[in-house]
Amino acid sequence: MNNPPFRPFETTLDLDESLVLLREAVAGADDGELFLESSQSEALVFDDGRVKTASFDSAQGFGLRAVRGEVAGYAHSTEISEKAIKRAVETARLAVGAGGGTLADAPAGTNRKLYTDNDPIASAGFASKIDILAEIDAFTRSLDPRVVQVTASISASLQQVEILRPEGTHLRDVRPMTRVNVGVIVEQNGRRESGSAGGGGRIGLEGLLEAKDWQVKAREALRIALVNLEAEAAPAGQVDVVLGPGWPGILLHEAIGHGLEGDFNRKGTSAFAGLMGQQIASKGVTVLDDGTIPDRRGSISIDDEGTPSAKNVLIEDGVLVGYMQDRQNARLMGVEPTGNGRRESYAHTPMPRMTNTYMLGGDSAPEDIVADMKDGIWAVGFGGGQVDITNGKFVFSCTEAYRVKNGKVGAPVKGATLIGDGATALKNIRALGNDMALDPGMGNCGKAGQWVPVGVGQPTVMIGGLTVGGSAA
Repeated sequence: MNNPPFRPFETTLDLDESLVLLREAVAGADDGELFLESSQSEALVFDDGRVKTASFDSAQGFGLRAVRGEVAGYAHSTEISEKAIKRAVETARLAVGAGGGTLADAPAGTNRKLYTDNDPIASAGFASKIDILAEIDAFTRSLDPRVVQVTASISASLQQVEILRPEGTHLRDVRPMTRVNVGVIVEQNGRRESGSAGGGGRIGLEGLLEAKDWQVKAREALRIALVNLEAEAAPAGQVDVVLGPGWPGILLHEAIGHGLEGDFNRKGTSAFAGLMGQQIASKGVTVLDDGTIPDRRGSISIDDEGTPSAKNVLIEDGVLVGYMQDRQNARLMGVEPTGNGRRESYAHTPMPRMTNTYMLGGDSAPEDIVADMKDGIWAVGFGGGQVDITNGKFVFSCTEAYRVKNGKVGAPVKGATLIGDGATALKNIRALGNDMALDPGMGNCGKAGQWVPVGVGQPTVMIGGLTVGGSAA
């Protein structure tokens, strides 16, 4: 990916002059870059039998950064021009001060290509997308007379980034993203419940718009809604919990993954700070962050500083062996960058962020794990959650869960929330299934006001002694 044709979008920006200005900005600094971005996105929502939203957005701009020590000077603009970059240089220089830094080595080059660079928005016409959304609505309603509302959506985007570094390296990445989602509300005897299903990735829309694909999503959304129609109030108390494979890995992402990002550990604010090389999880637990999986939502060929993404082991057989790093934190901690420097857009500075974070599977059959439960909850679907990074305490709501007694799966439960802390949960993992799966491609991660797409995954996991919040006596 080194030395591609530099395409400064629709500007008269000169590469050589831009490099001169960038070098002026980072003179005496430790690091820095010029990040240019052009993006476009389309979102269509069909709700309750009609088009609710049809939007198309495009944006472009640059961000200029100079880093010295723990300080970064950053300026950005929607105007990509020599004049705007000169103004940005003045701002970035404020972080450098009198200088004295040593410019960091350039990131390693790569020619790896993990996804298509075709524009997914152009892969289908606007009218045909509306027709498909109407088909999804009609099909879903035809599945069950209890369906009272259907919401279907199609989204697609294309982000093009250019990164120019002071040693003269310039890199380019073109990142597509697509997703199709179906939501259902059902009603029976005056009670309403909902369910949703969806997914996508760094792929075109073609496969997602085929009936054989979206019909699976529609049936799954309806299944979840109907399960919730039969759900009983969740019990409250401390019980064993079995988490299903795939999307329930969002709990791993939030409760543990954020705590393994380099900046929180460098500053000592993570519950895992200072524990490198120590046993922090049960034997057999291995957790990775892998940005190199083709076509996945969280994958990136290069991160937003130009470092190639990597398959990084964070926890190996229960031992903490690595953190996720951007260039600044890696340098300050005396380690190598891991390809996790990510930003939402040109208007944001990069920071250590997850890509696709998942736990490897074990040897147990999933049905045996559930059968070993004496009294607990089997949680296979999750909604939102909250986590305190400093202590790892989390609260997550279940969208699909079942009561289990003496190994028998009983009634679905409604209103269950899982309460605990990541460090304790890791040590209380009692069994790992042989069914590791990644999520269907629907995760977004927020940190410091920035949002980036991510992936999660895990096998069936049994965790002992989590607190379940519920309304049942």
